[in-house]
Formats: sequence, C-alpha cells, structure tokens
Amino acid sequence: MAIINLINPGNAIEILMNPGNEIGITLKNLSYHPAATPEAILTSVNLELAPQQLGLIIGPSGSGKTTLLEILAGLAEKTAGEIYWREQSLTPEHLQQLGGLVFQFPERHFCCSTILEELRLGHPELGRERVDETLREVGLAHLSLDTPPQALSGGQQRRLALAVQLIRQPQLLLLDEPTAGLDWSMRRQLVNLLAKLKSHWSLLVVTHDPRDLWEIGDRFWTLNRGHLQPTTPEQLHGKSLTSAIS
Repeated sequence: MAIINLINPGNAIEILMNPGNEIGITLKNLSYHPAATPEAILTSVNLELAPQQLGLIIGPSGSGKTTLLEILAGLAEKTAGEIYWREQSLTPEHLQQLGGLVFQFPERHFCCSTILEELRLGHPELGRERVDETLREVGLAHLSLDTPPQALSGGQQRRLALAVQLIRQPQLLLLDEPTAGLDWSMRRQLVNLLAKLKSHWSLLVVTHDPRDLWEIGDRFWTLNRGHLQPTTPEQLHGKSLTSAIS
C-alpha cells in the first residue's frame, strides 16, 4: 500500500492509496441539515465512484447538488455519515487536499491579471514545468502566460478553471454545471476534454441538463430534494427528463 502526501501549508496530510482497491470516493449515509433550515438539504446520501470514472448527478435547481460538492471539497461539513477515499475516512481538511472544485461559471471567480498569476495563486512555488504541463493537459499550452483570463473565450476560461484545480494535483475533480452558458461548439470541446481527463482522475459532475454528458458518464444518479437515487440513461430516457428530476 502506497501513501500520497497531500501538502497543506505547515501540515502534511497522508492519504492511503491502495492500487488494488477499485473504490475511490465513497459516501455512506451522508446528511446535511444546518440548524437554520427546517429540513435537511441532503438526506442519507450513498455513493461509490471508482478511480478513472465519471459520475453524473442530475437534479433541478435547489436539489442539493452544489451543497454536496461543497462538502466533498471540504468547504462545508456534513451533519452525519461518512466519507471515504479507498476505505480511509476523510475529514474536511483531507477533502480540501483530495478534491478540486470547479464552480458554476468559474470565470466569475478569476481574480488575477494573467494566466500565470491565476495558476500560481496560493502556490507561488510552482515551477514553469508544472505550469506548462498543466496547460498542455487542458489544451491551452499555445497561449501566452501573460494573457489576462478575462481576455479568453468562454471555452478557454472553463479550461483555465480546470487547470487551476489540476495544478494542485487532486485525486477527485468536482464540477458544478460545467457546460452552462457555453454554445454548442464550446460544450463539445469541453466534453471531449472531460473524457480525456477521466483517464487520470475521478470526476464527479452535477448538472440539471445531462444531454451533452451521457456518452462519457460511467455512473448516474438523480438528486431530488436531498435524496440521491442511482439511475441509468435508459431509465431517464424512458420518461421525460423534467419529470425524472423534479
């Protein structure tokens, strides 16, 4: 069994990596019920996703999709249940190092004046080789590092947002509505990129509109009012998508 050290400033976090175990992320009876809300936002959520798989969670606005990703990114803390990576129980601190979250409309969160500054934000020690390798991975190696993120096309901005997370070398990529607001050509390019990325990472994608993502998904769930249910494209295609997720 190998150990990967995920470095948090001043604190090395050890995550056990067992190549023989085909389970990556596991949720067991995960619930989230803030004291200020009358009902739970997530209720007894169970999920398993293997390494190099893309999981697709489909649900309407307000179903708890973004909240689930925030918990898996260590940005919110579950009320009950367990989260495991290859059988090791994870704390929010572990999750912050394990996962990389790309928010919906991530271009709104860019805060630096160049691509290089955006990639090195919070990680000034990163060398040029790591930067160049990450940009090649997302198909942006041809751009000048001095290019302002705001000057990129919509599709390029989504790729840069992925690069910002990939440069941290997470094990799990979390994507919130990754195709939202993109035209057909940009959506197609992004879907092709995600298909490529899942050969190296586990990807968990949440969306209200899965039509562009069916073909690259490996596991599928619906999320309704905080309740997660496994499904298949065939089951959802057998009835209208609106009725299936509402």
